[in-house]
Amino acid sequence: MFRDESACNTYNYGDSVYWDARYIHEAAAGSFDWYQRYHALRPFVRKYIPTSSRVLMVGCGNAVMSEDMVKDGYENIMNVDISCVAIEMMRRKYEHIPQLKYLQMDVRDMGFFLDDSFDSVIDKGTLDSLMCGTDAPISASQMLGEVSRILKPGGIYMLITYGDPTARMSHINRPSYNWKIDLYIIPRPGFQRPPGSTSTPKSYLTPVPTTDKGLLPADYILEDPDSHFIYICTKMGENTHLNNSPPFFH
Repeated sequence: MFRDESACNTYNYGDSVYWDARYIHEAAAGSFDWYQRYHALRPFVRKYIPTSSRVLMVGCGNAVMSEDMVKDGYENIMNVDISCVAIEMMRRKYEHIPQLKYLQMDVRDMGFFLDDSFDSVIDKGTLDSLMCGTDAPISASQMLGEVSRILKPGGIYMLITYGDPTARMSHINRPSYNWKIDLYIIPRPGFQRPPGSTSTPKSYLTPVPTTDKGLLPADYILEDPDSHFIYICTKMGENTHLNNSPPFFH
């Protein structure tokens, strides 16, 4: 059984008040990365996002992924979060690193940024947070519309989520976004195959085949029931027909 919005709890993850209180309470605990650390995501980031890209990290929180990307050669990362507490904390922490910039911002309204102003947008759990908030479908469409607007043609929206295609494709696969979507599935950190398993391990770096509706085939079996899903959404040109579009490589 695939994971979807049932993984939400009673917290309103779309509310800045919740996040401000959480970051104040957990300040002493240090940084926290949702789902996956950079070393696990690096093959996908390096494949689709050149180091010279202007990158937007949405819902950055107090994660160290942006710092790790700078160490890996990335030159320009704008980080936004709805929590002013998190942004001030990170701004002070990285004031000596010019490649990292921080702004308090609601991803549902990023009017501060011009159209076509980013080469890539990375989302590690932010859409999931909105899906756990009030008016989830509306919030999701507002955010995704903004992501599409600020991405340059040919740009990449990299969504890392616990949501399988039945829970996410209806939100991200809309004609108005004009995205070509490739899907990857990776196990959660620390996952180990069951002892005695004789099945051939899947290659996590190979796109997963999907149906014409963007869903997993009916007979597809997740190696890890709690896998994470990586959607690579490439913004096509306005006149590009998605069904006949060539693969997008860097």
